[in-house]
Amino acid sequence: MIDDEIDKPHEECGVFAVFSADAERDVTPLVYYGLFSLQHRGQESAGIAVAKNGAIECRKGMGLVGDVFKPDALRGFYGSAAVGHVRYSTAGTSAIENAQPFVSRFKLGSIAVAHNGTLTNADVVRELLEDAGIGFTSTSDSEVIVNLIAKNYKKGLEKALTDTIKFIKGSYALAVLTDDALVGVRDPNGIRPLCLGKLDNGWILSSESCAIDAVGGTLERDIEPGEMIIISKDNALSFSFSEKTPRAVCSFEYVYFARPDSIVDGVDVYDSRVRAGEILAREAPAPADLVIGAPDSGMPAAIGYGRATGTLFGLGIVKSKYVGRTFIAPDPDKRDVAVSVKHNVIHSEIRGKRIVLIDDSIVRGTTSRRLVSILKHAGASEVHIRVSSPPVRFPCFFGIDTPHRNGLVSNMNSVEELKASLGVDSLAFLSVDGLLESINGTPGHCLGCFTGEYPVPAPGENLADRC
Repeated sequence: MIDDEIDKPHEECGVFAVFSADAERDVTPLVYYGLFSLQHRGQESAGIAVAKNGAIECRKGMGLVGDVFKPDALRGFYGSAAVGHVRYSTAGTSAIENAQPFVSRFKLGSIAVAHNGTLTNADVVRELLEDAGIGFTSTSDSEVIVNLIAKNYKKGLEKALTDTIKFIKGSYALAVLTDDALVGVRDPNGIRPLCLGKLDNGWILSSESCAIDAVGGTLERDIEPGEMIIISKDNALSFSFSEKTPRAVCSFEYVYFARPDSIVDGVDVYDSRVRAGEILAREAPAPADLVIGAPDSGMPAAIGYGRATGTLFGLGIVKSKYVGRTFIAPDPDKRDVAVSVKHNVIHSEIRGKRIVLIDDSIVRGTTSRRLVSILKHAGASEVHIRVSSPPVRFPCFFGIDTPHRNGLVSNMNSVEELKASLGVDSLAFLSVDGLLESINGTPGHCLGCFTGEYPVPAPGENLADRC
């Protein structure tokens, strides 16, 4: 596969749900459009579950939202409450049985669960449930959650959820749909994002605020870490289910994952990326004639870097928007040629100039190496790479697909060694303090992939084996 996105860490998934107090209103199209806005969070599968006539119906499939939900797939599929999901696999293989939402039907009713995150004790809980005679149809840790809720549902919805939450460990942002309610839950550290939106006579739960904007809703607030909100036709009730725990929002949401038009935990993502570039310019200036961003995720930081240094910002590299994740090199020997289809240089902008190339992160290093090569081939006199995040040295265990440590170039190489490997004239990364400053200096962020210090005990490299 020829795609610069394989050189980036991947978010596991995105959730989007709508509840309308108007029983006659069909919210399925809103969930469909909301998932389009969250497509960047997962491209392997998509699914929607709707509540209607006292039951839950679910449709899902492999591929992008537009591939799974063609017009025929939405015909006759309606309800006044619905939950949707887009997935990129970290725990569990990429297969239809792992596509979400997961639905459980039992004599007391039905539930559908959409989950963003990774449970660090999923194997232990799965074994306990299997010993109790509960079967599984997937390898996803998310099915552990739906089976736990179903097992305890006779105690009532709120008690079933709180009992489930006490059992599971790790990261989770949940949207749970029942026959007559919608529930949002965020883990005690708030590692994965989840926000609440308002709609005429209804409510929205979403991984990011950009999807709320897309369907004409209004962002109300973020779901707090350790908070559960139960939405019914009568009201929306909030409960705190955990003792005060240090907030640890994933810092990579601001670096790369979230869309730039989102607001995550009160921080404007685009502004934070521009500030990261400005701080990077202060920490690691380079003499240059032109600042360019690695398309597309490096652009905001490049704008900030250019502003702070007074260096002209330009386009430099063009990325084809029509080469997708399925573009495979027909011949391994032609891989370099195939990559050129994805990126090309504007020669008149580059030739004879000292270039600062801004990227948001370097994980494996393959794309950075290729971009340096095409810039120098186009006649750049110097190429300096500046990265608007610290070196990624450690794997993530909480819902991000990162390689083993030996697949992370910054774990295996010093900055000087990496500079030589990439063929650049200089290389520098944003400091951890600089990253925190860019996120408004707000405390409470997970920096595990940069520092190796995790907000909850990490299970070890065995979980990364499943990514």
